[in-house]
Amino acid sequence: MKRLHQSSLSAKTGRYLTLTLFAIFFALPIVYTVMNSLMSPAEVQHYYSGSGQMTLHLLPDQFSLEEYYQILFRQPDYLMRFFNSLWPVTVIVIGQVCVSSAAGFAFAKFRFPGRDVLFFFVIILMMPIQVTLVSNYIVLDRMGLIGTYFAIILPAIFSPFGVFLMRQVIATMPDELIEAAKLDGAGNWRIFLRIVLPCSKSGVVSLVILCFIDNWNMVEQPIVCLKDAGKYPLSVFLSQINEMNPGLSFACGVLAMVPVALLFLFYEKELIEGIGFSNLK
Repeated sequence: MKRLHQSSLSAKTGRYLTLTLFAIFFALPIVYTVMNSLMSPAEVQHYYSGSGQMTLHLLPDQFSLEEYYQILFRQPDYLMRFFNSLWPVTVIVIGQVCVSSAAGFAFAKFRFPGRDVLFFFVIILMMPIQVTLVSNYIVLDRMGLIGTYFAIILPAIFSPFGVFLMRQVIATMPDELIEAAKLDGAGNWRIFLRIVLPCSKSGVVSLVILCFIDNWNMVEQPIVCLKDAGKYPLSVFLSQINEMNPGLSFACGVLAMVPVALLFLFYEKELIEGIGFSNLK
């Protein structure tokens, strides 16, 4: 019995050590970016912009907020890139939640001819954006939307993944709830707004977070669909800053991480529940 207990303790210790190593591995780039953003411009110039070989440096010799001061007050064009990312992504998230929730409700709780075939095509369409980028460009060009923010907003709103996620979440709801509401005289829209959405809160929150992260990091769509480089979001601009000014790139990197980190910190429980209900692996 004692030997069995020691074996179980050793296995549990091994798992914790393995998970700790993975956590350190994934957290190190974040810690590295945050710490380097607190360097002074002179220190960044010394370690990353010198004529010699670049030296990786984790801890600042002297903590400084100069790079953040430059971004927020002296060079507001960097901050404008942040808002170039924030407002289109906000519109995309709101639009995708509305479209995906309504479509997911229809696929999960309505019976109509060809429903399963249509949902099968939705699953097939869950492919990387690079696969459909050319076809999307041709359609958007015919619509006269290339060069406008609508060229990146509209395709993202109608996301097959969002429909799939919400269908899986709503399908777990008991049909008795909807039947009882219908007996009380509630229409489909009232059932959707008063029953389905509140009961699918964790799925909606999961969709918001996943949609925000996916579109916050978009690169190919703005480069292809936006002709004016001044409209590029922060995700595209980061690579350009890295070549011109490494110190500002660290600070902008931290700035880009803040919205995603806040969403995850405040809604971690709902995200885990939503993914669990959807049976996603």
